[in-house]
Amino acid sequence: MELLSEEGFRIDGRKVNEIRRLSCRLGIFDRADGSAYVELGNTRVIASVHGPHDIRGSRSGGGSSSKGSEEKAAISCQYSMATFSTSDRKKRPRGDQRSIEITNNLKQVFESAILTELYPHSQIDIHLEVIQSDGSNYAACVNAASLAIIHAGIPIKDIVCACSSGFINGKPITDVNYIEESVSTTPIMTIAMLPKDKQILSMESSGKIHIDNLNDVMAAAIEGSKDVLSIMKQAILSHIQELKGS
Repeated sequence: MELLSEEGFRIDGRKVNEIRRLSCRLGIFDRADGSAYVELGNTRVIASVHGPHDIRGSRSGGGSSSKGSEEKAAISCQYSMATFSTSDRKKRPRGDQRSIEITNNLKQVFESAILTELYPHSQIDIHLEVIQSDGSNYAACVNAASLAIIHAGIPIKDIVCACSSGFINGKPITDVNYIEESVSTTPIMTIAMLPKDKQILSMESSGKIHIDNLNDVMAAAIEGSKDVLSIMKQAILSHIQELKGS
């Protein structure tokens, strides 16, 4: 399978630095405090946010929590893939190693991005579900969660945007799809960042990337994140205009 042609086109017809078609919507659920839908190519993610609300679970007892942890909101994340999201039916949509890894990464990203100190003794729940998977699930989830948090009116440092990149046939590629991910020789990197301060909140990689190519792969992910950001901003503005018109 030729992932990159001699003319520089990928298997889905994109150039190496092109992201897939991105569609975003805010406010898809009435019963959540915040919600969003992101469609990145054929990858589709829904996100919902509940809170801030009283702390639930082990921290609610008060005995095991430190004073410092209670002075900020606790961020709870849950990531899952629908059993019908891939052609291979998943037997365990939650609890597998990759899902745990993505959940932990999402938690760390939004603990850094949300102004948690404004909500002491409280908790914010972020739920993400991939309803169709075609590559770059983690990046799509970061973008969906960011929009849902903004829709919930929770103060955040900046719009968190994310994009994946890879390296095929000696060239960096932006926004890796499922077929490109499936090739074991393709190294993949996903960056989540705060664009205003150019602060990278998460840099996840799989596969081996030679040190000589690392900067190019990072640059591809960062530039892709900027393209994603412009579309996310437009989705936010469109939602505000809809609210004004209603």
